[in-house]
Amino acid sequence: MSTKGPTTRRRRVAALLGATVLALTVGGALAAPAGAAPVNVDFATHCIPPAIAGLPPIDGTTTAKITVDNASPKVGDTVTVTYTVVKPAASNPVDLALPADIMTPTGKVALGGAQTGSVTVAGPKKNDPVPAKGAFPSFSMTGTFTVTAPGAITLSPGDYNIHTSYIMELDTPCTVTNPPAPVSETVTATGGQTNTRAIQLGSASGNPGDSVTVTGSGFTPGASVTLAGRSGATQTADTATVTANAQGSVSGSLVVNDRTTTGVVAYEGGSWDPDTGAGPAAYVVVDDTPVPDGSQKLTTTVRAGTLSMTQAGDAVALSAVDYGKGGASTGALKTVTVKDFRGGPAGWSLTGKVTDFTGPGAKIGAGALSWTPACATKAGSPSTCQAGSSGTVGTSGATLASTPNGTLTGGEFTVDAGLSLNVPEFTPPGSYSGVLTLTLS
Repeated sequence: MSTKGPTTRRRRVAALLGATVLALTVGGALAAPAGAAPVNVDFATHCIPPAIAGLPPIDGTTTAKITVDNASPKVGDTVTVTYTVVKPAASNPVDLALPADIMTPTGKVALGGAQTGSVTVAGPKKNDPVPAKGAFPSFSMTGTFTVTAPGAITLSPGDYNIHTSYIMELDTPCTVTNPPAPVSETVTATGGQTNTRAIQLGSASGNPGDSVTVTGSGFTPGASVTLAGRSGATQTADTATVTANAQGSVSGSLVVNDRTTTGVVAYEGGSWDPDTGAGPAAYVVVDDTPVPDGSQKLTTTVRAGTLSMTQAGDAVALSAVDYGKGGASTGALKTVTVKDFRGGPAGWSLTGKVTDFTGPGAKIGAGALSWTPACATKAGSPSTCQAGSSGTVGTSGATLASTPNGTLTGGEFTVDAGLSLNVPEFTPPGSYSGVLTLTLS
């Protein structure tokens, strides 16, 4: 018979679970989207408690549902998926109540039908207090996937993991006993197929009036395809027409006269459309016009530069929060200036990831930091800056800003972001710091 009394057992559980040093909720980004009416499904689940708990595996039933923000997407659209565990497979196995905001869930949603694979989903560190021996609360996780095929795509709940931060960092993985779980949601994709058209040029340069060979694939069999020169974002007068064969391949020649030509495209239909076209493939006209007697030919060169960034500073002081109240510790990212002077077709992406915030014998998880990005483009820049989505930064990172690929890209841009660190009400007093690393590529 064990001689350990209730007090000893309670201390053991307290040592296992600890006290949340810094738990936080990232607001807004993971709210459940509005989609078609979800279907709750039940499925057998095998959960493994942390080994240090000394508890046996838990075989139970999980009740879950899947919702989407768009049940009728087109091929190429991005669909946001929310996986809600309505009733987890197990309850709190100990006789100690668990505080709010210590659980961070992650999981997978299985795709089937017209498109297979899985969607990674994650949720905020947000939960109601859990009574001793009480049922674990419901929680939601979100993620996205890009539609690549038309037809009915089924979504089924998959494996999930509950990470707890309560003195110790512990995981409780739960797997679907007999995968796949029942289908909870179905989306029907329309809009044809992904554009797979591509072209190659026989040479990358030529004299004015030279012909360049253009070969391509992925076009609609039997379609009339226009070959055309481009000067930046504008089509030139140099065009030719070919017909795609039964395999969707094309082959033809384009006479290039316009000395400002920067590339060649091929497209179906009456005008250029990126959804029915390919290119541009880079092409340069070498101006070899003879110099008349008594004349001098003047030539200059525009040198390509680099992609670079600078910061207005390397330290941000977030606002203080009160012990016993907690809440949002806010501030602003030091302005980042991006200069893209490469002059090519490539855009850029600026991403960031953050470490945990460490303090006096405690830490605030990296998932506690969220941002609201903003980006401005200097007048005259060929590219237009796009701000990233508001939401969690975390250790896996998020996009702060970007520009798309194009015929001719470049320019100067300023990037800012509002920062918010959600601090639990009884975080130990002291100074906490983390490092936010920005990567430009």
